Amino acid sequence: MARIELKGLGHRYAGADEDALRPTDLVCEHGETYALLGPSGCGKTTLLNAISGLIEPTSGRIRFDGIDVTERATRERNVAQVFQFPIIYDTMSVFDNLAFPLRNRGLAAAAVERRVREIAVFLDLEADLARRARRLSAGAKQRVSLGRGLVREDVAAILLDEPLTVVDGQSKGNLRRKLREVHSKLRPTVVYVTHDQSEALTVADRVVVMNAGRIVQVGTPRELFENPAHTFVARFIGNPGMNLVACELEDGRARVGGWHLDLPAGLAAAVPNGQPLTLGVRPERARLSRTEVRGAPRTKVTRVEDFGRHHIVSVRLAEVLFKVKLDDGPVPAIGDTSWLTLPPANVRLFAAEHAVS
Repeated sequence: MARIELKGLGHRYAGADEDALRPTDLVCEHGETYALLGPSGCGKTTLLNAISGLIEPTSGRIRFDGIDVTERATRERNVAQVFQFPIIYDTMSVFDNLAFPLRNRGLAAAAVERRVREIAVFLDLEADLARRARRLSAGAKQRVSLGRGLVREDVAAILLDEPLTVVDGQSKGNLRRKLREVHSKLRPTVVYVTHDQSEALTVADRVVVMNAGRIVQVGTPRELFENPAHTFVARFIGNPGMNLVACELEDGRARVGGWHLDLPAGLAAAVPNGQPLTLGVRPERARLSRTEVRGAPRTKVTRVEDFGRHHIVSVRLAEVLFKVKLDDGPVPAIGDTSWLTLPPANVRLFAAEHAVS
């Protein structure tokens, strides 16, 4: 498996007025899974297809283990790609589908047999090896498609383009777990496109958050959740996303409306002069009290959403709405008065949309 390095990689489709992918740098380390996450049209599939060789970028270079492959055809890059819709041969058996890439490379029959059965056991396809692919469920077909990528032991990387979109909820969960098992055992280099943050945070070692053709932040799921580098990441990661409200600095504290809120030690001193400020706090980190808390602002409950395992409570602070996630304890009713506490260690500041640190 390869270390993939992108340097200044960008692409503009013929006739387009703007770049689908703006010049960007990215390194995908050997044996790790990277999820390209973002809304539709953010450039993630363009980036994946440039890595695979399906499109030739209009700028920048692509290197696998230090070797420039920018101008090499897909077949010369030695990658396996799994698409949104399973690409398998319906008239073939599952065994023959899995064996096809190996037979194409002239492997001996005994080696093909060994490897196919090894992958079939790993993907829970052993009982289906003799079945025609057309008779499989959507989830099983996607496992066959994944198996066609895994069956080769010499691939540089496995590239997946929204592979779970067409499968049902239960199969989707099973395939997510299977992908983690695959990675844990085989340690392939994987680049995985998705618009679903649950998939990205579940499957990937590192998540590449993209927006408007740019990479906004690369980090572990925890890093993106706890320390978003940009307000877009703060909003996009989490369900619901981070509370973001305009604020001002006053005597080393953040002023929101008529209330002053404490900040982490030293954060106020790092704020650049003259830039608009935004205060951020995760709904999971905010606290509500039904009894008065000294120094905490008094709020009014405006909405309560029941999600079974937790509640999302919306409260109004002056002209600002905050969302608070409650996992347990008493749930207030609409119209109740509550006191809102934002622990300083969990408060983030953004200047001109970028995190202050």
